[in-house]
Amino acid sequence: MSDPFASLIPEARAYLAELAANNSRDWFNDHKARYEAELKGPATLLLEQFAAQIGGAGTKLFRPHRDVRFSKDKTPYNTHLHMLWTLPGGGRQAPGFFFGVAPDYVSIGGGVMGFDKAVVTDWRNAMDGPLGAELEQVLDGLRADGMRIGEPDLKRVPAPFDKDHPRGELLRRKALTVWRDLPEGDFSSPLAALSGTYQKLLPLYDKLREFL
Repeated sequence: MSDPFASLIPEARAYLAELAANNSRDWFNDHKARYEAELKGPATLLLEQFAAQIGGAGTKLFRPHRDVRFSKDKTPYNTHLHMLWTLPGGGRQAPGFFFGVAPDYVSIGGGVMGFDKAVVTDWRNAMDGPLGAELEQVLDGLRADGMRIGEPDLKRVPAPFDKDHPRGELLRRKALTVWRDLPEGDFSSPLAALSGTYQKLLPLYDKLREFL
Protein backbone atom coordinates (compact mmCIF):
# COMPACT_ATOMS: atom_id res chain seq x y z
CA MET A 1 0.00 0.00 0.00
CA SER A 2 1.48 3.36 -1.03
CA ASP A 3 2.09 6.12 1.49
CA PRO A 4 -0.72 8.73 1.26
CA PHE A 5 1.93 11.43 1.76
CA ALA A 6 4.23 10.22 -1.02
CA SER A 7 4.02 13.51 -2.92
CA LEU A 8 4.51 15.78 0.10
CA ILE A 9 8.31 15.94 0.13
CA PRO A 10 8.95 16.40 -3.63
CA GLU A 11 6.14 18.95 -3.99
CA ALA A 12 7.24 20.85 -0.89
CA ARG A 13 10.86 20.95 -2.01
CA ALA A 14 9.91 22.19 -5.48
CA TYR A 15 7.72 24.92 -4.01
CA LEU A 16 10.32 25.95 -1.43
CA ALA A 17 13.06 26.15 -4.07
CA GLU A 18 10.88 28.50 -6.11
CA LEU A 19 10.09 30.52 -2.98
CA ALA A 20 13.82 30.84 -2.23
CA ALA A 21 14.31 32.35 -5.68
CA ASN A 22 11.28 34.65 -5.35
CA ASN A 23 11.07 35.45 -1.65
CA SER A 24 8.52 38.25 -1.69
CA ARG A 25 4.99 38.83 -0.45
CA ASP A 26 3.71 39.28 -3.98
CA TRP A 27 5.08 35.90 -5.09
CA PHE A 28 3.80 34.14 -1.97
CA ASN A 29 0.34 35.66 -2.31
CA ASP A 30 0.19 34.72 -5.99
CA HIS A 31 1.06 31.11 -5.07
CA LYS A 32 -0.79 30.88 -1.76
CA ALA A 33 -3.33 28.37 -3.08
CA ARG A 34 -0.45 26.09 -4.05
CA TYR A 35 1.09 26.47 -0.58
CA GLU A 36 -2.24 25.53 1.02
CA ALA A 37 -2.77 22.52 -1.26
CA GLU A 38 0.75 21.09 -1.51
CA LEU A 39 2.33 22.00 1.84
CA LYS A 40 -0.03 23.17 4.59
CA GLY A 41 -2.90 20.78 3.91
CA PRO A 42 -0.86 17.55 3.64
CA ALA A 43 1.46 18.60 6.50
CA THR A 44 -1.48 19.27 8.82
CA LEU A 45 -2.97 15.89 7.99
CA LEU A 46 0.40 14.18 8.53
CA LEU A 47 0.72 15.86 11.91
CA GLU A 48 -2.70 14.63 12.95
CA GLN A 49 -2.29 11.09 11.64
CA PHE A 50 1.10 10.53 13.20
CA ALA A 51 -0.03 12.06 16.50
CA ALA A 52 -2.88 9.55 16.57
CA GLN A 53 -0.42 6.76 15.78
CA ILE A 54 1.94 7.53 18.66
CA GLY A 55 -0.77 8.67 21.08
CA GLY A 56 -1.12 11.82 23.12
CA ALA A 57 1.22 14.14 21.22
CA GLY A 58 0.56 17.81 20.64
CA THR A 59 1.24 19.11 17.13
CA LYS A 60 2.58 22.27 15.54
CA LEU A 61 3.09 23.34 11.95
CA PHE A 62 5.51 26.26 11.94
CA ARG A 63 4.40 29.38 10.11
CA PRO A 64 5.98 30.25 6.77
CA HIS A 65 6.44 33.87 7.85
CA ARG A 66 9.81 34.87 9.26
CA ASP A 67 10.23 37.16 12.25
CA VAL A 68 12.43 39.84 10.71
CA ARG A 69 12.26 42.40 13.52
CA PHE A 70 15.82 41.81 14.74
CA SER A 71 17.32 40.28 11.59
CA LYS A 72 19.45 41.86 8.89
CA ASP A 73 17.82 39.42 6.48
CA LYS A 74 14.45 40.96 5.69
CA THR A 75 13.18 38.25 3.33
CA PRO A 76 9.65 37.58 4.58
CA TYR A 77 9.32 33.79 4.32
CA ASN A 78 11.07 30.67 5.56
CA THR A 79 12.24 28.37 2.81
CA HIS A 80 11.60 25.24 4.86
CA LEU A 81 8.59 23.30 6.13
CA HIS A 82 8.95 22.34 9.80
CA MET A 83 6.66 20.20 11.96
CA LEU A 84 6.72 19.35 15.66
CA TRP A 85 5.09 16.70 17.81
CA THR A 86 5.28 17.52 21.53
CA LEU A 87 5.45 14.21 23.38
CA PRO A 88 3.87 13.37 26.71
CA GLY A 89 5.81 12.33 29.78
CA GLY A 90 8.16 15.18 30.63
CA GLY A 91 7.45 16.39 34.16
CA ARG A 92 8.69 19.96 33.53
CA GLN A 93 9.65 20.05 29.88
CA ALA A 94 8.32 17.83 27.11
CA PRO A 95 10.62 16.22 24.55
CA GLY A 96 9.80 16.70 20.89
CA PHE A 97 9.79 14.82 17.61
CA PHE A 98 10.67 16.89 14.54
CA PHE A 99 10.25 16.73 10.75
CA GLY A 100 11.89 19.26 8.45
CA VAL A 101 11.77 19.62 4.66
CA ALA A 102 13.83 22.12 2.66
CA PRO A 103 15.35 22.24 -0.83
CA ASP A 104 18.66 20.96 0.54
CA TYR A 105 17.58 18.58 3.33
CA VAL A 106 14.89 16.27 4.64
CA SER A 107 15.46 15.44 8.32
CA ILE A 108 13.63 13.66 11.10
CA GLY A 109 14.75 14.13 14.68
CA GLY A 110 13.96 13.97 18.34
CA GLY A 111 15.00 15.34 21.69
CA VAL A 112 14.89 18.78 23.30
CA MET A 113 15.79 21.89 21.29
CA GLY A 114 16.75 23.84 24.40
CA PHE A 115 16.63 22.93 28.08
CA ASP A 116 14.80 25.35 30.36
CA LYS A 117 17.09 27.18 32.78
CA ALA A 118 16.13 25.03 35.77
CA VAL A 119 16.49 21.86 33.71
CA VAL A 120 20.07 22.67 32.67
CA THR A 121 21.29 22.23 36.26
CA ASP A 122 19.57 18.88 36.58
CA TRP A 123 20.91 17.83 33.18
CA ARG A 124 24.48 18.47 34.26
CA ASN A 125 24.05 16.64 37.56
CA ALA A 126 22.47 13.71 35.71
CA MET A 127 25.29 13.59 33.15
CA ASP A 128 27.79 13.48 36.03
CA GLY A 129 26.12 10.33 37.37
CA PRO A 130 24.95 6.90 36.21
CA LEU A 131 22.27 8.33 33.91
CA GLY A 132 24.98 10.10 31.93
CA ALA A 133 26.77 6.84 31.27
CA GLU A 134 23.52 5.18 30.24
CA LEU A 135 22.60 8.02 27.89
CA GLU A 136 26.07 7.94 26.39
CA GLN A 137 25.51 4.28 25.47
CA VAL A 138 22.15 5.14 23.88
CA LEU A 139 23.73 7.91 21.80
CA ASP A 140 26.59 5.66 20.72
CA GLY A 141 24.01 3.17 19.47
CA LEU A 142 22.14 5.84 17.52
CA ARG A 143 25.38 7.09 15.94
CA ALA A 144 26.22 3.52 14.94
CA ASP A 145 22.79 3.36 13.31
CA GLY A 146 23.69 6.31 11.07
CA MET A 147 22.08 9.15 13.02
CA ARG A 148 23.79 12.45 13.77
CA ILE A 149 23.83 14.25 17.08
CA GLY A 150 23.42 18.02 17.34
CA GLU A 151 26.61 19.85 18.34
CA PRO A 152 27.26 20.89 21.98
CA ASP A 153 26.44 24.50 22.86
CA LEU A 154 29.50 25.29 24.99
CA LYS A 155 33.17 25.21 24.04
CA ARG A 156 34.29 24.24 27.54
CA VAL A 157 32.99 21.97 30.26
CA PRO A 158 31.15 24.22 32.75
CA ALA A 159 32.19 24.59 36.37
CA PRO A 160 32.32 22.88 38.78
CA PHE A 161 33.00 19.85 36.59
CA ASP A 162 36.51 18.84 35.63
CA LYS A 163 37.58 19.99 32.17
CA ASP A 164 38.61 16.39 31.39
CA HIS A 165 35.33 14.87 32.62
CA PRO A 166 34.65 11.57 30.77
CA ARG A 167 31.24 12.90 29.72
CA GLY A 168 32.40 16.43 29.00
CA GLU A 169 30.71 16.38 25.59
CA LEU A 170 27.34 15.87 27.29
CA LEU A 171 28.06 18.43 30.01
CA ARG A 172 28.71 21.07 27.33
CA ARG A 173 25.13 20.77 26.10
CA LYS A 174 22.14 22.99 26.72
CA ALA A 175 20.06 20.92 24.31
CA LEU A 176 20.09 17.43 22.87
CA THR A 177 18.73 16.47 19.46
CA VAL A 178 19.33 13.39 17.34
CA TRP A 179 18.66 13.41 13.58
CA ARG A 180 18.13 11.06 10.68
CA ASP A 181 18.79 12.67 7.30
CA LEU A 182 16.79 11.02 4.52
CA PRO A 183 18.92 10.38 1.43
CA GLU A 184 17.92 11.64 -1.99
CA GLY A 185 15.47 9.25 -3.64
CA ASP A 186 14.08 8.01 -0.31
CA PHE A 187 11.15 10.40 -0.08
CA SER A 188 8.18 8.26 -1.13
CA SER A 189 7.17 7.07 2.35
CA PRO A 190 7.42 9.91 4.90
CA LEU A 191 4.92 8.25 7.23
CA ALA A 192 6.99 5.05 7.29
CA ALA A 193 10.19 7.07 7.78
CA LEU A 194 8.63 8.92 10.72
CA SER A 195 7.44 5.68 12.30
CA GLY A 196 10.79 3.92 11.91
CA THR A 197 12.78 6.85 13.26
CA TYR A 198 10.44 7.34 16.20
CA GLN A 199 10.87 3.70 17.23
CA LYS A 200 14.66 4.04 17.12
CA LEU A 201 14.49 7.14 19.33
CA LEU A 202 12.38 5.57 22.10
CA PRO A 203 15.45 4.69 24.26
CA LEU A 204 16.54 8.34 24.02
CA TYR A 205 13.12 9.57 25.16
CA ASP A 206 13.15 7.12 28.08
CA LYS A 207 16.45 8.55 29.34
CA LEU A 208 15.43 12.18 28.83
CA ARG A 209 12.22 11.68 30.79
CA GLU A 210 14.25 10.51 33.80
CA PHE A 211 15.35 14.07 34.54
CA LEU A 212 12.88 16.29 32.66
